[in-house]
Amino acid sequence: MLKLKSLLQQLGRTQSELARHLNVSSATVAQIVNHGEWPRSLDERALRESTCIFLHSHGATAAEQADAFIEVSELRANAARPVSPSKTREDINQEDSMLLRKQTLYPATRKHFALFRDPFADEAVQSNEDMYISPDIRYVREAMLQTARHGGLLAVVAESGAGKTTLLRDLEDRILREAQPITLIRPYVLAMEDNDQKGKSLKATHIAEAIMAAVAPLEKPRSSPEARFAQLHKALRESHAAGYRHCLVIDEAHALPIPTIKHLKRFFELESGFKKLLSIILIGQPELKAKLNERAQDVREVVQRCEMVELTPLEGQQLDEYLKFKLERMGKPAGDVIDAGGIEALRAKLTVTSSRQHGAETVSLLYPLAIGNLLTACMNKAAEYGFPRVTADVVKGV
Repeated sequence: MLKLKSLLQQLGRTQSELARHLNVSSATVAQIVNHGEWPRSLDERALRESTCIFLHSHGATAAEQADAFIEVSELRANAARPVSPSKTREDINQEDSMLLRKQTLYPATRKHFALFRDPFADEAVQSNEDMYISPDIRYVREAMLQTARHGGLLAVVAESGAGKTTLLRDLEDRILREAQPITLIRPYVLAMEDNDQKGKSLKATHIAEAIMAAVAPLEKPRSSPEARFAQLHKALRESHAAGYRHCLVIDEAHALPIPTIKHLKRFFELESGFKKLLSIILIGQPELKAKLNERAQDVREVVQRCEMVELTPLEGQQLDEYLKFKLERMGKPAGDVIDAGGIEALRAKLTVTSSRQHGAETVSLLYPLAIGNLLTACMNKAAEYGFPRVTADVVKGV
């Protein structure tokens, strides 16, 4: 039996609720919880990640999520030797470093390093020239523009802090800067959740209203759903005939309900001859990838039409290049702020090696937000102790 069973009881959640979240049968969840047996027809890792999402949404801590998949027998006090959980306490502490509270450079730190602006603050990106462009980011950036320009259904998946919002701002900026005849349609997603018990879910009717408001704001919506959809189709055809392209962009798309994802196919199939009238870009965290699983019958028609791209961590030399770029944009050589040992320590602190059932697994947390927060905290610490640069010892002490 997995510790997950007692954790669900502790959180006041049932196995049936978890089954609905995972889009599997209650019997499947019972096999997982009671016997640790995962269905062979589904991706075990995706199910584990989705289970952690469910637990997190109901108040489970990172430690509780990490321990949820431990066999209860592994926790006996008289066991000959404890079996390593899926993540060690050190792993959890390292992952938590990505979730540091927002760090800002103290005035004394700016003076110490002769910096007049925070290189990692949101305000540091004032134009496309302030964007760090790795090969991976360049590909995603172009994929978004080409989808908006020529049509398609694209899902951009990335961890929190990987740069999704910056890419969306860049897409809007490029359309304006290059005078592209593209209308971006962005439904209102504040407080959006994937069901009406947790918040307000985004429904197909809300998407249709957003499209009409962007394309034909002066038209009064028809009364019946069928008439409104026909009205929307006509408005898109007329706008397309006038030379415009239309791109529906849904941010925080991991919070989309499954029925709404399923209905996206109807919007995507709006056409005028051979031309698609609406392209769609979904932007979300890894939960979106789990929802767009090709084995999920409810969304398979959308999945078959959807290209998925992912923003990967800044591995290898990209970390050095990122730090050099961000600091030099502020007129500061990277070597004056952090030495080579400090960079290696940053890399090590944001790289987690976890003991898994099938062997060790390395998880990188080298995303811009995590890197910026950690280095900012290190710079504050270096200034406090009067060190001229951030060194490995400073990083290890944060």
